[in-house]
Amino acid sequence: MGWSMSRWKELPDSLDQRVRQLVVQMRRMKDHSGLSLAALAGRTAYSRSSWERYLNGKQLPSRQAVEELARACGTEPSRLLVLHEVAEQSWNGGMETTEETTEETTEETTEETTEETTGETAGEPAAEPVAAPVPHRRGLWVALAVVAVFIVAGAGLLAARPWQREDTQPPAEAAVFEHKPGRTYSCDVTRENGKLHAGRSDTDTALLVQGSAGWEVVEAQCLLVHHGFELGGVDGVYGNKSERAVKRFQRENREEHGLVVDGKIGPHTWKVLRD
Repeated sequence: MGWSMSRWKELPDSLDQRVRQLVVQMRRMKDHSGLSLAALAGRTAYSRSSWERYLNGKQLPSRQAVEELARACGTEPSRLLVLHEVAEQSWNGGMETTEETTEETTEETTEETTEETTGETAGEPAAEPVAAPVPHRRGLWVALAVVAVFIVAGAGLLAARPWQREDTQPPAEAAVFEHKPGRTYSCDVTRENGKLHAGRSDTDTALLVQGSAGWEVVEAQCLLVHHGFELGGVDGVYGNKSERAVKRFQRENREEHGLVVDGKIGPHTWKVLRD
């Protein structure tokens, strides 16, 4: 693996299990991306100390913050947003949520830089996922409503096939990506406005590292195959073969385009992939 796992403080025992489940998954996503809190702040509209509060269960993040975290980590946010929906009901039932605008304006100007303050410690094991308990009645209705929305949306996706790019349709990243072992995707790469597109995602900035999954990965894999770098199947999962293909691509284009051979796809590598 090309990323290191952060060590976190234990979450407060008083934290509701539904909120705990959200925080644990956010921590795992952040760890998986290899981003520090400072790097995460640089990629989102939220400060380092805001992420310290969110990732230690001190404050419930807004829906926008959850979505920005997923995007910054190169992950499709839908599943995390479902957890946030349930956690929000629990949080609002027991305490008040501070508005993001108030939080940002009243935030201390001096941010702590020690590991004790960030909540990442070297002596404790990484947080493990906690199974969510049966939600109370209000939370149950919210969960059922979310499931119903996904069922209806899924039926619409099967009919419309948004992953098949058409001029009148939004990019495929609007669809929910779900990996299934053995499933692969066909590639139809075309050039639009001077850039190559496979019709799966229009991103030029998503950070893809080993372990990433989603339509952005399908797009990158199709572009790699188009450039002649085989990776054993376009499946939407950024594994060892994809990383090796990216390194070969970066190595071949290092001299001409100044690519760094690190096996990660960021804005610079995306630009060359779409040339």
